[in-house]
Amino acid sequence: MVWARRIIQTLCLILFLGLIWLAAQNSENAAGPGLDIFFHFDPLMAAGTWLSAHQLPPVFALALVTLLATILLGRVFCGWICPLGAINHAVTWLRPRAGKAKDAFSVWQCPKYYLLAALIVMAIFGANLIGVFDPLSLTYRAVTTALYPASQYAIEEASTTVYQADPRLGPLCATAVTEPVYTFFRDNVFMKERGQFIGAGILVAFFLTAVLLNLYKPRFWCRYICPLGALLGLCSKRPALRISHSSDCTQCGRCAIACPAAADPDKPGHWQPAECYACWNCIPACNREAIHYSFKSPFTAPTHAKLDVSKRAMLVAGAGGVGALLMLRLTPEAQGKTFTPGLIRPPGARAERDFLQRCVKCGLCMQACPTNALHPTTLQAGLEGIWTPMLVPKLGYCEYACTLCGQVCPTQAIQNLPVEEKKTTKIGLAAFDKNRCLPYAYERECLICEEHCPLPKKAIYFVPTELKTRDGGTVTLKQPRVDPALCIGCGICENVCVFKDIAAIHVTSAGETRHEPNRPILQDPWQDSSSFNTNNPYSEG
Repeated sequence: MVWARRIIQTLCLILFLGLIWLAAQNSENAAGPGLDIFFHFDPLMAAGTWLSAHQLPPVFALALVTLLATILLGRVFCGWICPLGAINHAVTWLRPRAGKAKDAFSVWQCPKYYLLAALIVMAIFGANLIGVFDPLSLTYRAVTTALYPASQYAIEEASTTVYQADPRLGPLCATAVTEPVYTFFRDNVFMKERGQFIGAGILVAFFLTAVLLNLYKPRFWCRYICPLGALLGLCSKRPALRISHSSDCTQCGRCAIACPAAADPDKPGHWQPAECYACWNCIPACNREAIHYSFKSPFTAPTHAKLDVSKRAMLVAGAGGVGALLMLRLTPEAQGKTFTPGLIRPPGARAERDFLQRCVKCGLCMQACPTNALHPTTLQAGLEGIWTPMLVPKLGYCEYACTLCGQVCPTQAIQNLPVEEKKTTKIGLAAFDKNRCLPYAYERECLICEEHCPLPKKAIYFVPTELKTRDGGTVTLKQPRVDPALCIGCGICENVCVFKDIAAIHVTSAGETRHEPNRPILQDPWQDSSSFNTNNPYSEG
């Protein structure tokens, strides 16, 4: 059983990483099926989305499979399926033998239940921050924004360094080895231009901290912090699959040393099923064969310890969640009184409040974006919106006919728009800085922004203007203008601008379809102003 668990853990981790890789290989605007399947088996993600948005994609019914398996078999998801659990288990194995000692259950393993209570209460009141701590989102986000690009960068730069330094003196030169390796990775693994993500250092530091803490305590994140583990622990207080002890047990503690969960398998009658990962490590550790798993009816009297979680602490944690929510909602941006100019959401993103209630900050949309346009926010959307996706035109642009972000979003925070509807959805509005734009400020011709505008009828057009030159002569230049009725804010004009420090044309969130109060140009002159609704979209949902 231990080897079966190791094999399944490894296969699940490979599948998880493989789906991350596949998300970056989409072609012809068609996302492969099942890229988000792991998230749909996550009951914490399902609960948080449903409580905050009051809606849930039907595919999240798969989370019931995880709950049923937990009720019957204990926390098998943590021990056998979870990719972060597999990584933590592997790093725990690297601990020096001197650090491996008997580890008993401690009240310090209860904070994950208090964190769960705070997150659930916040979700009930419409703030979905579960994705910050959920192990699936945490792992996917770190791999997408940091580990995957870092691997590509390392291979490319190492190959380039060897290529430039190799004297190539014979058939056994270094490039004869490195070039085939580089070519293989370039053509079969890293087939898309290397991505760079804002705030990737913070994300990978958060992930590596969670992983490296296993060197201090086995499966530290799972044991003390993970809210998904806490939810599954609550569901496995009386599982059908239980540890039993025979009379040969001498309580020597060998099974406790092998237990990564500090679930007290060495104490008959005091085993902690809510903490046990069903990893089976304790069974082969016993040299007397005095401990084993057996099935018992969930309705029989428990022969193990009860989950000792302070009700008072749970109430305090819930109240803390409400207090944190109030603090998050005091900002003008959170109340829809003002809008952050650089917070450009992907096309299909719902109204901001509804978007934040659904987004689980997984990073799947960022991995699927073909132009590296989507990046995790830091504080642009406030703490409530941390690590949600935003478009950064300086680094990438929204492909005119691409709807991949909506196709892969596991919670429909980004709606999967038909291509024709997406082409007319406004996510922002471009504006020229006349102090920098060449035809305005420097009497030089420049057509690049108009040439790259993807709209059939260009949103950027030219007005021939006669200007006086320094020597008193005149010159006629085509000065660009933006047609606000056509501009969709895709950002390609800012991305290709010849100014690479501060672009002479920049896109802000103004004019976005999802927020009528953020439209500075409300109507064309011939339209009746009474037809426009200016209700605050932050109150929707």
